[in-house]
Amino acid sequence: MGKIGRPGMSDAQKREVWQRWKQGQSLSEIGRALGKVPGSIHGVVKANGGVTPADRTRRPGSLTLSEREEISRGLAAGVSLRTIAAGLGRPASTISREVGRPGGVRRYRAADAEARAWDNARRPKACLLARSPSLQAVVAAKLALDWSPQQISGWLARNHPRGDGMYVSHETIYKSLFVQARGVLRKELIAHLRSRRTMRRAKTASTAGQARGQIRDAVSIRERPAEVEDRAVPGHWEGDLITGSHNSHIATLVERHSRYLLLVRVPGKDTATVVSALAARCAPSRTG
Repeated sequence: MGKIGRPGMSDAQKREVWQRWKQGQSLSEIGRALGKVPGSIHGVVKANGGVTPADRTRRPGSLTLSEREEISRGLAAGVSLRTIAAGLGRPASTISREVGRPGGVRRYRAADAEARAWDNARRPKACLLARSPSLQAVVAAKLALDWSPQQISGWLARNHPRGDGMYVSHETIYKSLFVQARGVLRKELIAHLRSRRTMRRAKTASTAGQARGQIRDAVSIRERPAEVEDRAVPGHWEGDLITGSHNSHIATLVERHSRYLLLVRVPGKDTATVVSALAARCAPSRTG
């Protein structure tokens, strides 16, 4: 059965989202560039607290895709694991573990093994605060007292000797706050930050030059005809857009003469999304 709803974003699109976000572009600008509604962009960015995720890397010495293909071909030809290992210049134990992970010789596939290795590289690594409960407790207590991450980092550097494990950079504190998937610092502590932001923004982010809060090619309300103004003639509609929490939106249409109201929930606040949703709602219903 097909998946219902808007299609998700590919890894390449998500990389572009983060690249543009890091450059300081707004959610709407990124959405227009990728042909996505701002709500979709918000979901990707919010999930990581606005902090650009680190590129996935594997430790040096890991098996490469070409080596895994050699292993797969060798297994298909009935070559022993020791012979395959010698041909690759790898320890036999490395090849044995590699083949054993999916369940043995019969189930080993190079492409599946490569995908599994990259998936394991995606797993978040424990950060410094997660590895040190005592340091985590001190940072949380100082944040609750409205100390900034810079003040906490400086205070730790002055009051604890080097090498005792009681130091953390202000950047790590910010990341631990905004990236809630780390599960290190309580979300409520974000309210003690002076910026009051719930997501990290790039230093270059600016609203300068952006037509925020403005309607393109707008026609002034003063130019509407007199029969619309005095509500004497039926058939004139007035629209508005209500924005709520979690980037939710509701479009409203009011018939000025009868005061009849239509409410339409829309997935985004861009023009194309709102217009298409209202058009679908106002289209005559078909029965039979």
